Amino acid sequence: MRKLLFLILLVAGMPFAVAQELNCEIVINTEQTGQSNLSVFRTLESSLREFVNQTSWTDKEFEPGERINCSMFITINDFEGESFSGTIQVQSSRPVYGSGMVSPIFNFNDNQFSFNYREYQPLNYSQNSYSSNLVSVVSFYVYTILGMDADSFAPEGGTEYYQEANRIVNLAQQSGRTGWSGADGQSSRFRLNSDLLSNMFTEYRNALYQYHRQGLDVMHKDPEVGKIAIADAIEGLTTMNSRRANSLLVRTFFDAKADEVTQIFSGGPDINRPRFSETLSSLAPRYARNWRNIQ
Repeated sequence: MRKLLFLILLVAGMPFAVAQELNCEIVINTEQTGQSNLSVFRTLESSLREFVNQTSWTDKEFEPGERINCSMFITINDFEGESFSGTIQVQSSRPVYGSGMVSPIFNFNDNQFSFNYREYQPLNYSQNSYSSNLVSVVSFYVYTILGMDADSFAPEGGTEYYQEANRIVNLAQQSGRTGWSGADGQSSRFRLNSDLLSNMFTEYRNALYQYHRQGLDVMHKDPEVGKIAIADAIEGLTTMNSRRANSLLVRTFFDAKADEVTQIFSGGPDINRPRFSETLSSLAPRYARNWRNIQ
């Protein structure tokens, strides 16, 4: 009877044992404040790690090995009492099928980050209400990471996650904090989410799928086919770039991918490198030094 009761309790408790979606490293840099040893910073770092890694962000089951590797590097530039301001850099990656490689997908630096925090205050995400700018910003990037990861495995697979991020944008606008409004510039959270959901920028999401699933994931079998698919994915961005030159999503793509693209096309099967270098130079001139290495 005890064994039966134990099994019933075990099954009943199974939802709580499901691995969460993210394996996220969170680091808080407080050197700029001159007060790095304050306990509030250590508490905040620990609370954010628990919040991101132990919250169930979706209704899907992730095995431990399926968790998305990501990081959030928060720099506190200034604080007074419970008011903090600084930056947050968010990165994520995915494994490459048939290899031990990981591929960077997202590398984004947000300079419009301010929040209030009281030591030991609980951090909880709610779909239908705004609780704090700290929770909203971090949750926004969680869903953006989930969306980009899903886009890399299925065509436009991340739509539901970008829509959840959009819900956060709409709720957070009531706070009056920067980053959530269309008036906050071309590198804001508002702009990132708006562009990801816009039909004007579908080539970016198509490129995520083609580059990773049809390119990187087949290179262990056929490097030439994989490289051609990756080149085609990047060529597809030229259509988007002709509509909106130097768009946020083009910059976001190459901020994550410039070094990897250089590595892929610096050796192996040739695919008309000079022409491809011209395409890269027109899309991402800021990485001209990288592109010179594949000529």
